[in-house]
Amino acid sequence: MAEVASKAAVSAADLRHKSYEDVLALVAGTLFVSLAVNMYSQVGLLTGSTAGLAFLTHYLTGLPFGVVFFTINIPFYYFAFRRMGLRFTGKTFFAVALVSGFSLMHPHFIGYAKLDLFYSAVLGGLLMGVGFVMLFRHGASLGGINVVTLFLQDRYGLRAGKLQMGVDVVIVLCSLFVVTPRVLLASILGAVTANLVIALNHRAGRYMGM
Repeated sequence: MAEVASKAAVSAADLRHKSYEDVLALVAGTLFVSLAVNMYSQVGLLTGSTAGLAFLTHYLTGLPFGVVFFTINIPFYYFAFRRMGLRFTGKTFFAVALVSGFSLMHPHFIGYAKLDLFYSAVLGGLLMGVGFVMLFRHGASLGGINVVTLFLQDRYGLRAGKLQMGVDVVIVLCSLFVVTPRVLLASILGAVTANLVIALNHRAGRYMGM
């Protein structure tokens, strides 16, 4: 009996991510998300969650996206700490800081001679979706609505991807006064693409890493 318990404990330990794996995943995931942000910014696209609010503020005021995104997320850290714990909150703070920094860095290394609106929406949505899945699977998020949807999935079994999709579509629709209907349509396409990736690849019980 003791031997079985010991094997179970070892198996659980083997499933847990190492610290260096968490760091690599957070860096890679935030690089993907920030590259999508860079593409969206170039063509004037929007997205949902706190990133969508940061885009709206960026377009209306001209303030750098990275600065606005980092600032908007500050109030959500308290909720993350109370509901998800210190480890999750620390990783989320790190991820938000990386996206903010990378989004300021990309323009110094990447330039676009041509960037189609709908192509950017789909490719950027895929990059965001993959980046979010990497962060979620390593116990992190990008703050804001992501914290709420992850909490609801863990506590009540609600699908984080579907919840996020609904919130994202509402936020994008509220931005109609800022963008043209064509840009709005492309933005919704990007939000749906990103959240389909999350819904298909991040289900409770399907992935065993911690």
